[in-house]
Amino acid sequence: MPIVSGSNSRPLAVDLAAELGWRHVPLEARRFPDLEGYVRIPSEHIEAVRSSVEPVVLVSTTYPDNGIIETLLLLEAISDVREGKTDSLKGGGPEGLHPVGPGVILAIPYFGYSRQDKRFQAGEVVSAKAIGKLLAVRCDGIVFLDIHSESALEDLGVPVVFTSCMPEIAHYLQETVKPDFILSPDKGAIERASQVAEAIGCRFSYLEKTRIDAHTIVHAAKDLDVDGAIVTIVDDMIATGGTICRASEALISQGAVEVHAACAHGLFTGGAISRLDEFVNGVHAANSLQNPRAVISGGPALARGVRSLLDDSS
Repeated sequence: MPIVSGSNSRPLAVDLAAELGWRHVPLEARRFPDLEGYVRIPSEHIEAVRSSVEPVVLVSTTYPDNGIIETLLLLEAISDVREGKTDSLKGGGPEGLHPVGPGVILAIPYFGYSRQDKRFQAGEVVSAKAIGKLLAVRCDGIVFLDIHSESALEDLGVPVVFTSCMPEIAHYLQETVKPDFILSPDKGAIERASQVAEAIGCRFSYLEKTRIDAHTIVHAAKDLDVDGAIVTIVDDMIATGGTICRASEALISQGAVEVHAACAHGLFTGGAISRLDEFVNGVHAANSLQNPRAVISGGPALARGVRSLLDDSS
């Protein structure tokens, strides 16, 4: 079965193909000098994409914004080829191909706009739902990896599966960091962090946010005893890293001997890695996004999601 990818998720697509025992098929995706996107299914891969008995799995992120455009264009190209629309202006390429029907699964390692999942003020758009709908009309099912909030994406009109790489993060931490204590940076990440702690068999707590004023938030720990401990802060994503830096300072002052940070999605915006390096002993991320700290494969988690989607549809 073909696993296809454009420019933004190729290493993870290769991992997924290896995990499933399927074939990875690279598609062409690039940008013109004016930064408009361009995609193409190479002629030698058209038959692989047109398989009538096997689904095509596209691995593609929707971050940054050009990832949304690339994903939409790739889905359109795959749909055209499966419908037999392969004629070109110059008459090149196969022509007169019959439609082979549906069978396109979109696997999204990191879903951009996932944090815009609610309408906090009048006039706002629920961006996660808006982007999800755009993608859903062009595929037959979607797999989301460690989505920030599932609620905005549960009614898209196509089957949806949510999967997580927390088991792989737990295994990696147990083999390398060997933490004594897992800390969630807030209540929203409790489920993920507690899953990691349970898999490792170590203690767990979380930070509780208290807003002092419009510009000040205080993070306080619940039932925290880290004297002499190796602590890992676990979250779904790390953006600026500010919360983790402040938490690390508090942990060290309370006797922690090491503090690490682990996440599924390493956005690392605004010089986050350099900032984190000053406060923590290590930063460990899955490869949902390409970055220097992507040391954990999201392939097994995506494979679980794809298998679940196929099992549910069979």
